[in-house]
Amino acid sequence: MRLATWNINSIRARVDRAVAFLDRSGTDVLALQETKCKDAQFPTEAFEAAGYQVAHFGLSQWNGVAIISRVGLDDVELGFPGQPHFGEEPALEARAIGATCGGVRVWSLYIPNGRTLDNPHYPYKLEWLRTLEENARGWVEADPAAKLALVGDWNVAPRDTDVWDMAVFEGQTHVSQPERDAFAAFENAGFTEISRQFIPEDRKYTYWDYQQLRFPKNEGMRIDFAYTSPALTTAVTAVEIDRNERKGKGASDHVPVILDIAD
Repeated sequence: MRLATWNINSIRARVDRAVAFLDRSGTDVLALQETKCKDAQFPTEAFEAAGYQVAHFGLSQWNGVAIISRVGLDDVELGFPGQPHFGEEPALEARAIGATCGGVRVWSLYIPNGRTLDNPHYPYKLEWLRTLEENARGWVEADPAAKLALVGDWNVAPRDTDVWDMAVFEGQTHVSQPERDAFAAFENAGFTEISRQFIPEDRKYTYWDYQQLRFPKNEGMRIDFAYTSPALTTAVTAVEIDRNERKGKGASDHVPVILDIAD
């Protein structure tokens, strides 16, 4: 099975690119983030015409996550148990969707940005990661043989070399120690950030801002990752960061991270 995760940055603006990517790459399961639309606005028909099923969780023009699969799409779950909410209203943001595809439990995740270190969104981000980690730990403890993939835009750069210039990011979100500790906690829960296992090289980015020619200068960030449970980690045979998907007209500011998984 080939599993990819991609922050699409508006599916309605990039549906043709997404369908073309599926065809070109041979991807069986695609986890999307930042779809930026309500469920009724998602271009489901385009993916169904290509032979895929769609599960989408979107509430507005912000956030939004989806799983697109041609190997089954079962037990769809919108949000994870205890998922924190932001602000006064006890409503979930559309940041997590889970489904079982080809025997793998896939979670498409769009972790909160954090905004600034003194913004209320920052503790919300840390609590969101902590609660997700508690769930992930519980899933593995309940079933050590479960094949689980936590994939998406984590909005954390775990290493200094995951950003193009640490001096630019000093004192900002994504690189703070509490965020990095929250990211690393998934390893303590038994998960492996599998892309690093196959692509250990520094400065292999997954995101480049649209401004100031960041992509041509390779001034990017590595913030899109795939955490795999022990049973799935041993089945992953390759990982690729599809840098070419950042090129051309109408590209997202993120690129897909692609996992090959043995039967």
